[in-house]
Amino acid sequence: MASAGRLRVGILFGGRSAEHEVSVISAQGVMAATDAQRFQVVPLGVTKQGAWLTPQQTQAALAAIRGERVGALDDPQGGGFGSQVLAALQQVDVVFPLVHGTYGEDGSLQGLLEMAGIPYVGAGVTASALGMDKSLQQMVFRQAGLPVPDSLTVTWPQWQDEATAVARQVEARLGYPCFVKPANSGSSIGTSKARSREDLADSFAEAFRYDRKALVEQAIEGRQIECSVLGNDDPHASPLGEIVFVREFYDYVAKYDDPNTRLIIPADLPSPLAEKMQALAIAAFKAIDCAGMGRVDFFLTQDGQPYVNEINTIPGFTPMSMYPKLWEAAGLPYRDLITRLVELAIERHQEKQRRA
Repeated sequence: MASAGRLRVGILFGGRSAEHEVSVISAQGVMAATDAQRFQVVPLGVTKQGAWLTPQQTQAALAAIRGERVGALDDPQGGGFGSQVLAALQQVDVVFPLVHGTYGEDGSLQGLLEMAGIPYVGAGVTASALGMDKSLQQMVFRQAGLPVPDSLTVTWPQWQDEATAVARQVEARLGYPCFVKPANSGSSIGTSKARSREDLADSFAEAFRYDRKALVEQAIEGRQIECSVLGNDDPHASPLGEIVFVREFYDYVAKYDDPNTRLIIPADLPSPLAEKMQALAIAAFKAIDCAGMGRVDFFLTQDGQPYVNEINTIPGFTPMSMYPKLWEAAGLPYRDLITRLVELAIERHQEKQRRA
């Protein structure tokens, strides 16, 4: 399958989730930086409508949005998951999935690649599902003894049938303000801050636009610290980074549109605290049985108490994203990081093949 000694790396991106545009930006960064001496890039796009594109269609769709800061892949006539797409997928040596959010980061895409027997970068089916579902993820973290914010999980039927009882439970256990977020979503899409019962109703309405399950979480005042983890069975933690923003919380606008948001690398923290948080990041990575890459996000209170907010199994991957920037600070450049992730994917696939 490899061409002239080079591995064919399928860069799979786009997808049906609300994070489609973020995925396109990540993929463009990876494709531009991949070591051309070792790898042949095969672009594989998925449109917002869910149509899978051939490499040729993907290149045409990317050309159509060239020059745009944020763009979505167009749905070509006759798009879908046809035999041409399947043939292209089966011709690659390894897949680098960069589909953020649902239908890509939640285990569904990983399951397809497992069934096809194709090596792929990053977490497996179970870890991807846990990484995407914030409610289940917190249950696993609590079981592992990791510090997480107090929270409640509320389903759409519960809210429809018992809104007053649910509101009282939120007020008794968490109080206001609190955050309401879809259990399965990313980039803070559908997340809002509730300061009253009226706000709570609006916040649930927004969260349930994206998922049937919502996570209501205590509001923790503190700094936003992030750590990148790299590896399979023996993962390593990067230096820590801090996100400084001016908006009320780190929402979608703060992440992608506000020029006042800054990444501070390394974060200004005492060494013992930094080492403690790096150990927590590795513990969170291992708790969900993650592989390849993961970015662990923390809240850090004024009195120095860290809380694990979440782990992202397919973090933003543009050259300016926190995950690669933290590894760059550790002495691993963007291009070499991509190479290492491909190597880890192949190592993991070979290890699985050795088992009955």
